[in-house]
Amino acid sequence: MLWALLFGALLVGVGSLLPGSLWGQAGGASLPFVALRTKMTVDVDGAPNAYGPRNLPTLDFLKNAHTMGRLSAPIVGYLTRNDDGRTPVIQGPKDPCPGYYVSTTDFRDEAIDNDADPHKYLDARKISYVVLGRVGERGHVQMGDLAVVHSDRTGKTVYAVVGDSGNPSGGEGSLALLRALGYPFHDGKDDAVEKKEIVIRYFPGSNPTHRFFHSQAEIDQAGEALKLDKDF
Repeated sequence: MLWALLFGALLVGVGSLLPGSLWGQAGGASLPFVALRTKMTVDVDGAPNAYGPRNLPTLDFLKNAHTMGRLSAPIVGYLTRNDDGRTPVIQGPKDPCPGYYVSTTDFRDEAIDNDADPHKYLDARKISYVVLGRVGERGHVQMGDLAVVHSDRTGKTVYAVVGDSGNPSGGEGSLALLRALGYPFHDGKDDAVEKKEIVIRYFPGSNPTHRFFHSQAEIDQAGEALKLDKDF
């Protein structure tokens, strides 16, 4: 309890420096959190059919695999050979989506040595994850920490993992997350939550061993075990 009180006090100071961020702790049972109210775009990174050659149907435009959505900028959404930034790594016949590029997330399964194995990354179609932005970084949130995400519009609340980066606003979540929140989205091309109706609660230190989650059920079980605050 003393640790929770001290950490909660730290988050007060952090929150006071972050416009639009909040801090809190639920009922003495839950870990303290930092929170952000935001709009939200769709992240499909990590899905095996996220990106590929132009002749294949993909979940997102190739430009969105580049920093800030500019084709002239570095590629961040999928692997390239020898990190050359140009030549995509192609999935083979035994991979989930042969012929597609190997899309990545920053949170990955370190037990898998082969970086070209699509299973090393969070599948945006199946796993609810959020992108770590400035609010989370300044609140000492790390990749793999847990989060609780709520939609004011739908009234739904979902456990998630901090699984990717690249959007300083923090207003980006996986396709699975937004669908679980009740939004009828299908890909990352045009769909987005245009109003600041999404609340993300990040729980710093909630995954100290950096355990990789292979399914949404594992994330839900971890969130329930920690009694993360879902009261909105």
